[in-house]
Amino acid sequence: MAERLGAVASAALHREQPLPALRVTEGATDACAVLVRLFTLGRSVPVAALAAALPTLGVDGAVALGLVVVGAALPDAGPTARTRGASAGGADAEDDRWAPPGDEVLATCDLRPYGDDAHDWWVASDLSELAVGGPLRHDHVLGIGGASTTLASWTVRRPVGRALDLGTGCGVQALHLTAHAQTIVATDISRRALAYAAFNLALAAHDAHGAGPTTDLRSGDLLEPVAQERFSLVVSNPPFVITPRGQGLPLYEYRDGGRAGDTLVRALVRQVGSVLEPGGVAQFLGNWEVPAGRSWREVWAEWLEEQARDGVALDAWVVQRESQDPAEYAELWARDGGAQPGSDAHSRMYAAWLDDFGARGVEQVGFGVVTLQRPATDRPVWHALDEVHGPVAAPMGPAVDAGLRARTWLAEHSDDELLDVAWSCAPDVTEERHGRPGAEDPTVIVVRQGGGLGRAVRAGTLLAAYLGVADGELTARVALEAVATVLELNPADVLAEVVPQLRELVADGLLV
Repeated sequence: MAERLGAVASAALHREQPLPALRVTEGATDACAVLVRLFTLGRSVPVAALAAALPTLGVDGAVALGLVVVGAALPDAGPTARTRGASAGGADAEDDRWAPPGDEVLATCDLRPYGDDAHDWWVASDLSELAVGGPLRHDHVLGIGGASTTLASWTVRRPVGRALDLGTGCGVQALHLTAHAQTIVATDISRRALAYAAFNLALAAHDAHGAGPTTDLRSGDLLEPVAQERFSLVVSNPPFVITPRGQGLPLYEYRDGGRAGDTLVRALVRQVGSVLEPGGVAQFLGNWEVPAGRSWREVWAEWLEEQARDGVALDAWVVQRESQDPAEYAELWARDGGAQPGSDAHSRMYAAWLDDFGARGVEQVGFGVVTLQRPATDRPVWHALDEVHGPVAAPMGPAVDAGLRARTWLAEHSDDELLDVAWSCAPDVTEERHGRPGAEDPTVIVVRQGGGLGRAVRAGTLLAAYLGVADGELTARVALEAVATVLELNPADVLAEVVPQLRELVADGLLV
């Protein structure tokens, strides 16, 4: 698709500007352009052009599947319904696209290719505001977006027996789970979303031409549909957007869980341990409010204290990826859904967000990836609260998996056991030395991780000396005692300084 549209039109489309893509596909008859124009841009195409683009399915097959309508048969209900009262808050709204003439076809949904290194899928969802040309319906089913691809990238892909996709939407996370879970339960409060997820999973199973995992789609809020059940893996891209509650303000099922502030994410943190097997992992995205005078780490420490007090104590690895002030957050989400900046509707929503945050004294809103793990043994839990705003490995799942295993090993082993391991620097670790021109010794040594979270650690003389010989041959104890001898230092003092640093490097994957 990117190749067919070209760099300029593709980049504009990612900025939700369709005009360049419309220009390069206008009048085109090749299959890629026809399908992009129909299912991504929401424009009608000639019946003959679609028939040529879908030689096996055919136009009649696409109509039978509910993917398109022909001519003036635009339905009164469905993904592209021209109905009054379809938008949130009860405001009149309609699909601004015109009913096509009898020799043209119009899409009822967004349909696009999606996949990973081993799979090629098609994913159907509701047409975007870009295609509809106006505000979205309140039960809009979101397609593939930045949040869903972020969660997919960060998810641990261990083979598991039972997996839960909480708030499945159109089923993107469930599709990924089909590659490594034997049984998948997918839930959502939106029956419309569950219908899309069922379609996408059925299409993927048909294309797989073999026995795949068992899938079970259920309607319900948060963990209610799976109470008393247990899972090895829980993934969720929940409706985490913090949305003001006010008359006439649009509320969308895909982004707002019907709760004020960040209470939905907080509730998920508190409750998800009840459905995890020992050793089970839960991963989800979220927003969290940071009141004035507090840090986001203090907020999370409070949440985790609540979680341990109310249920099963869990290991927690929270990575904050972004932080916005209330105005930045309001600008982002007031625009989402179709309200144009400068319009009365946009200004009302913007003001409502500022009032809502002001009422709770919110100074910042954090966004990030949460990974929780139920310990498999009777041991103290560990908590890691990291802030990483820059690029990270893609996919991040292998690094998260390795990080969970390393942190769990550290929680189960003493400092003496740590020192008795012959560690080595990971293959992606490099060292940078900075010094004044002509100086014999560097003034700064930085050890940098090429993958994972891209850690950069400033190393002192002792740590740098150890890393220089950490090749898997000598145990850390023997190597550090040798460093102490060479530098004529007390071995106990050397160990006391370096051991905490070793724990950090092992946790982050710089030492393996």
